[in-house]
Amino acid sequence: MPASEAAAQPYAGIRVVEFTHMVMGPTCGMVLADLGAEVIKVEPPAGDNTRRLLGSGAGFFPMFNRNKKSLTLDLQSPEGKEAALRLIATADIVSENFKPGTMARLGLDYASLKRLNPRLIYVSHKGFLPGPYEHRTALDEVVQMMGGLAYMTGRPGDPLRAGTSVNDIMGGLFGAIGAMAALTQREKTGEGMEVQSALFENNVFLVAQHMMQYAVTGQAAAPMPARISAWAVYDVFTVKDGEQIFLAVVSDTQWALFCEAFGFADLKADVRLTSNNHRVQAREWLMPLLRERLAHFSAAELGATFERHGLPFAPITRPEALLTDPHLLATGGLAPITLPDGRETQAVLMPLTLDGQRPGVRRSPPRLGEHSAELLAELGYDAAAIAALLSKPGADAQD
Repeated sequence: MPASEAAAQPYAGIRVVEFTHMVMGPTCGMVLADLGAEVIKVEPPAGDNTRRLLGSGAGFFPMFNRNKKSLTLDLQSPEGKEAALRLIATADIVSENFKPGTMARLGLDYASLKRLNPRLIYVSHKGFLPGPYEHRTALDEVVQMMGGLAYMTGRPGDPLRAGTSVNDIMGGLFGAIGAMAALTQREKTGEGMEVQSALFENNVFLVAQHMMQYAVTGQAAAPMPARISAWAVYDVFTVKDGEQIFLAVVSDTQWALFCEAFGFADLKADVRLTSNNHRVQAREWLMPLLRERLAHFSAAELGATFERHGLPFAPITRPEALLTDPHLLATGGLAPITLPDGRETQAVLMPLTLDGQRPGVRRSPPRLGEHSAELLAELGYDAAAIAALLSKPGADAQD
């Protein structure tokens, strides 16, 4: 294996067994899998329900389950549970994101498994860390509403969830970070540990800057659409032909460049606009003036001028357009995968490089039970036992 490829797989040789569905738990496993770990997704015979979601959930399974193997087991049956325990005995990490009590009812909680495998690292992804709320059922939208994020995202009086599964995804990232920390600690102690990550606490971490703003200033943070901006020019402009573009001028140096680029000598010389703070105080009359002056430019013209002068700007892009984004295509940010139904598409890779290389896709999202026979054979089951295990209809044990 080339050095750069090896660097992109630091967790090669680590075995992860995950009992996960939806987004949070699968994200943790995807991160570890992208970094080289062997991740085995244990699914009920009917499959992870996420495989069948429509609408906004249709992208969950293919996005967060690449680089994994699929093993189907009926955990409600003694035979299925025995196979799961055999597999866990070979694992470094177990990851799960079911409702509190589900894994304990199956005898697959950390207290039970630690006796089987003292070196095991057990990652639980929950709605809340242990405490008064832990019994509640949580969703990304639930914690965004109760954790201040929806308040900050929407306009006053109109709380609005963020446009992606921010807490599920980030909660899975923290689960992976916890697993990485536990692996390092195990090298020192020889013992595994339990790691917990939670949606609510993740959301509170996201809004902590606004909590700290209040602690420092005594002033409550206003929702983002109504906030007093830290910068004078930091907004979406509607320009020629109704196009939109985000433009920012966030320093005095950038203000001078902006005025020179567009020939706004009068604004550059205006004593009311000499510093960023002055311009923030002048936003009430300055922004309408700038909107009027820039309205006859096209978004492309404005973007080209801002880029030429090193000023921040952004087109207003829809997610599907990113599949053909020239930067992502040129830098290897997208990788080809085959969906479980056989169609080809592109997957977004993790936003980092290791030794100059993006951790890539070694395995497309698995078909249901794609690796069951080979994994069971590895655990010592003969052909007849494998056939018997895989022939059980089972129930959808996800909860």
